[in-house]
Amino acid sequence: MSLFITLEGPDGSGKTRQAESLLEHLRSLDLDVVLTYEPGGTPIGDQIRNVLFNLDNTAMDPRTEFLLFSASRAQHVAEKIKPLLERGTIVLSDRYFDSSLAYQGYGHQLNLQTLWEVTSFATQGLIPDRTYLLDIPVEEGIQRRKQGGNWNRLDAFDLELHKRVRSGYLQLAEDDKSRWEVIDASRPFDPVQESLRHSIVEFIKSRGLLVEG
Repeated sequence: MSLFITLEGPDGSGKTRQAESLLEHLRSLDLDVVLTYEPGGTPIGDQIRNVLFNLDNTAMDPRTEFLLFSASRAQHVAEKIKPLLERGTIVLSDRYFDSSLAYQGYGHQLNLQTLWEVTSFATQGLIPDRTYLLDIPVEEGIQRRKQGGNWNRLDAFDLELHKRVRSGYLQLAEDDKSRWEVIDASRPFDPVQESLRHSIVEFIKSRGLLVEG
């Protein structure tokens, strides 16, 4: 039996570091876990990622942006995620389609129904078993990104768009409470990691993939 778990959140929420530490912990429990990421996750997807994040591409239309994310995602699902799940692996992904709903849907205010339809086609209808939203106030997240030195084209969006993205994430989590769990990512790294580890391990146990003891 496989599981598909995703980490989502606004820029600066710390998903990547948290995912890497979480991977180490889950593997220490003798679980077969693979960590991947979006946009990218495959050689073709990584080429699209470079276009999406390049600060020179400020003229990119939001529809182009969404379709590029979707193209990368389609390759990611077909080449990597689905084969791993079919093998019985637990797949942990740093972002998935909810990022597009939050950024291009709520942030850029593109039609959500249209985004859902394209997303369903791109992902072959694959929905995560569990999604964690690492939530952080917008100003704090942006400040973290600036200090981290990995500033990209999406980080450079205006403050109001970032606020719509965060609100969009919270709305998505509210609309599907059975899939989502919101984690306060404004705390220091260790407490956030502890919350993630506890929740994910309990979820894996509930699916019979990890025995107590």
